[in-house]
Amino acid sequence: MQPLPLWLKSGRVQTGLVIISILGICAVFAPYLAPNDPNEQNLLAILTPPAWANGGDPMFPLGTDSLGRCILSRLIFGARVALTVAFTASVGAMILGAIFAHVAGYFGGWVDWLIGRVVEIWLSFPPVILSLILMVGLGTGLRNVVLAIILVDWTRFCRVLRSEVIVLRRRDYVAAAQLVGFSHWRTITREILPGTLPLLITLMSLEMGVAVIVEAILSFVGMSVGSETPAWGQMIADARQNIYEAPFNLIAPIFAIFFAVFGFNILGDGLRRTLDTRLTQTERT
Repeated sequence: MQPLPLWLKSGRVQTGLVIISILGICAVFAPYLAPNDPNEQNLLAILTPPAWANGGDPMFPLGTDSLGRCILSRLIFGARVALTVAFTASVGAMILGAIFAHVAGYFGGWVDWLIGRVVEIWLSFPPVILSLILMVGLGTGLRNVVLAIILVDWTRFCRVLRSEVIVLRRRDYVAAAQLVGFSHWRTITREILPGTLPLLITLMSLEMGVAVIVEAILSFVGMSVGSETPAWGQMIADARQNIYEAPFNLIAPIFAIFFAVFGFNILGDGLRRTLDTRLTQTERT
């Protein structure tokens, strides 16, 4: 039996994978796990408290909202939106940012200067404000949410990876590959990309948590999915009106967002500690 990889032995990585697996199971099997239809309204059971509280109903384990919809069912279906945006937007931002980072770090000169100025200008705008501006231009919808996050957050990858590419470009094995006659494409993909891959994976896992928060903000202001699709930010917006009568309606989606972001962040921190050779060498010394 082969031993587990070093990164999989990390407690942080294991905790993050467990949390993300729970969310993934909820998202994939939402129709089977949800006790009720998330959009079914029951006007006779408005603002029902959780099942364990006085006046609770076992049919609604976490209670109902102002329209009599099951909170637990909406939380479970909301995981679909959160994870869809987290994975697709993070992969898109990673690919776009990695391309510009490797081009800038490898070629240097005016190419590096031009890409660096574009990144600085893009980063001068607050990310949330820029996302809202893009959503106004693109329109609402899940695809536009993903596109807005990609267009905003690719700079995170580019700025961090660029410095790593510059360090790897000066290594002897990269110079040897150039002397042998490797093309620029082959040198980047064969010699430099494997060295930046651990950092790339770490940044992507951290970006997933950021994407969950951005999607929640956009759905909170009504610029994400439609009202027929449950989303955690949308649930927070609906629960504000009855915060004193039914505080758990606000606590539940906030906890779901915290749970997801915590899982992605602790996974990213665990991967950074195990995949970054400089950190592992420092801890050993």
